[in-house]
Amino acid sequence: MIPSILPTYNRAPMAFTKGEGSWLIAEDGRRFLDMGAGIAVNALGHAHPALVEALTTQANAVWHTSNLYQIPAQKELADRLVEATFADTAFFTNSGTEACELAVKMARKHFHEAGQPERVDIITFSGSFHGRSSAGIAAAGSEKMTKGFGPLLPGFVHLDFGDHEALTEAAASPTACAILVEPVQGEGGIRPVPDQCLKGLRDLADEHGLLLIFDEVQCGVGRTGKLFAHEWAGIAPDIMMVAKGIGGGFPLGAVLATEGAARAMTAGTHGSTYGGNPLGCAVGNAVMKIVADPAFLAEVNRKAGLLRQKLEGLVAEHPDVFDGVRGAGLMLGLKCRAVNTDIVQAGYDQDLLTVPAADNVIRLLPPLTITDEEIAEATRRLDVAATRIQASLD
Repeated sequence: MIPSILPTYNRAPMAFTKGEGSWLIAEDGRRFLDMGAGIAVNALGHAHPALVEALTTQANAVWHTSNLYQIPAQKELADRLVEATFADTAFFTNSGTEACELAVKMARKHFHEAGQPERVDIITFSGSFHGRSSAGIAAAGSEKMTKGFGPLLPGFVHLDFGDHEALTEAAASPTACAILVEPVQGEGGIRPVPDQCLKGLRDLADEHGLLLIFDEVQCGVGRTGKLFAHEWAGIAPDIMMVAKGIGGGFPLGAVLATEGAARAMTAGTHGSTYGGNPLGCAVGNAVMKIVADPAFLAEVNRKAGLLRQKLEGLVAEHPDVFDGVRGAGLMLGLKCRAVNTDIVQAGYDQDLLTVPAADNVIRLLPPLTITDEEIAEATRRLDVAATRIQASLD
């Protein structure tokens, strides 16, 4: 008999009843150090007082009115994002998957309204993850994502990650309209696109009149030590997908765009019942007030350096278990020699939460508010887990 919850997740046998900062408390009272942060969602940790206050205050006022009316908190958040980024406009969603749907529509509508309806192809890369909607799985294109789901949404050109020759050829196609890429791949195994390559993508898009779309759902909102990861390269996209950290744990996403890229999205071309609701935007404003502060981002960079240093030491101590460290900021991955899921499980035994990814990587995506002491404790617990894995290999 099928369970009451559709069995699409391989869930670990644990449940949590309370969260405090970088910690989760299980039903049996065990305290787990959370180095996953809900897969980069809880940017400010669990139960951050500013977010609790923002949500509670809004909940005692107005929960929902719909986008039939003006929503002051939504306008405030849009203004904050426009002021802090390349964008001229924002549309709010409930998730990164929904943001992907709009980004795809926006790119194709842009060229249709410009009198080039044949330009529909969006160039994407192996190892990518853009959500699990019809557009999202078609964009990623991997068999794991698409097998068994029938005819896929057409109009995506899939290239191997790092294949510059194929990229140059695809960008020159008369049917190409956009390049879609994660500045740092998350699900694909914490693979950053080098700054020079991001600059090259911007140049290539400009050369052929393409739109450049960045998926910063996982790597954005302070995760890499800049407000958005692409800022390290000194370039900007035309369209950007945002979610996860922007809501600090509350369901919230956004598509940010330049005026030129968004011009075709007029009244009636897109909509959302819950997108940009007062509750979500109240929390989003509270997140932005904290994360966009240069002093906060400087601390993220400092702590990222500390964590990476300790992880490099861990790799050196356990060369049969780990192969290296990759990533940026507080979005780091341990490339493993042992089976990554075995290491994640060994971490559970040490009351430590990490997240597996492709390419035999475990992800370390702690709250941006993690303390130096918690970084030290996390690496200590990883060391114990790795020692036990090593013993099983000998």
